[in-house]
Amino acid sequence: MSDNRVVQGRMVTAQKLAEMIEDDSIMEVDSIAEADRECPDCGGNVLEVTYMPSVTELVTGWKCQDCDWSEDDRD
Repeated sequence: MSDNRVVQGRMVTAQKLAEMIEDDSIMEVDSIAEADRECPDCGGNVLEVTYMPSVTELVTGWKCQDCDWSEDDRD
């Protein structure tokens, strides 16, 4: 597992990937992993990252490597 991945043509870290999903800065992040799913919009590969946007929240987010689609596990 690499610490950096290509997302939409740019090399990103786990921190940057979480910020792309959150559309804001985050406090702490785990490493990037391949998700066991494909993008519902374009069928591309999806990456998964677990991060803390605040001290009271732990979120898992998913981001397509090829398009703008992303989501998280918040209700």
